[in-house]
Amino acid sequence: MTQPPTPTADTVRRLVRALLKEGEERTTGRNGPGGTAGPDVRPVAESAGHSTWWVGAHHVLRLAPDRETSVLQRRELRLRDLVRPHVPVAVPTSVAHGEWSPGLTYTLDTRVPGGTAEEHDVSAVGEADLAGLLGGLREVPARQAEALGVRRAAPRSLEALRRMAVAAAERLARADEFDPARLHQFTRPGAAQLAAQPATAVLVHHALRGEHLVVSADGRVRGVLGWGEAVLGDPAEDIAGLALAVGSGAAVRAATLAGYGARPCLRGLWLARCDTVIRLADRLDDQGTDPLPLLHDRLRRAWEAILLERVTDFREDDMEGP
Repeated sequence: MTQPPTPTADTVRRLVRALLKEGEERTTGRNGPGGTAGPDVRPVAESAGHSTWWVGAHHVLRLAPDRETSVLQRRELRLRDLVRPHVPVAVPTSVAHGEWSPGLTYTLDTRVPGGTAEEHDVSAVGEADLAGLLGGLREVPARQAEALGVRRAAPRSLEALRRMAVAAAERLARADEFDPARLHQFTRPGAAQLAAQPATAVLVHHALRGEHLVVSADGRVRGVLGWGEAVLGDPAEDIAGLALAVGSGAAVRAATLAGYGARPCLRGLWLARCDTVIRLADRLDDQGTDPLPLLHDRLRRAWEAILLERVTDFREDDMEGP
């Protein structure tokens, strides 16, 4: 089996120069300036393997490192076009795409201006942007998404996750990282009550992490990146992702504005809380690679106390929601 090539700065420069020359020829009808160095290129620091590069000030080049990622990238390009009319925030647009090596794809995307949710707090108006995102994803036709190759994902068992989190909390307690008593409020009956409901599958971004939310300095959510992991599944997963990225309070307020009821909101809250405990324990056991400060930040955000969870006596119709 042939080893895939490793992207280098020279690889990126050659590809960008070719794209610039091709664009010049299309727009002017003549050959582009030969030998031009083109725009500055530099790797995105968070990108493993140098597969994502800044190109000048206005574009991002993403290189698929293997054939499996190439398949996902081709699907992502089509999915972004399907999603764009339904959401109020920017979705990156590909200005050029093709293969940078035989069987390995690339896309040159417009850069959405702004920072990340790790750099800027989301304002109240930004929460309304997130509500529009969640509501828009619910409106994307599932059949069209499935026709593009978006898979269906079964909802996770909250009870199984709860048991894993209880065990992880005990490991964290021994390291003086977490009080396991905080999980006592989440009981087996509570997990059963928050089970995913039938026929609630929608398009789920499934990676609403802080680095995928483009946030301006005034707290508005200007765009959403990273659509390659999207599935048709449990909308509570995106509520959980927002809890990790912007805090439980903001996530639940956004989901409520989007029309979700108490059950999916609380389900998302506890998915996020259990995930943060499990991932931090795994990291302390050297089974993860996420930086500890990031995991601690996510734990803090997910475990914010919110008013909704203080209500304990739900009628069945109170728990319903889209």
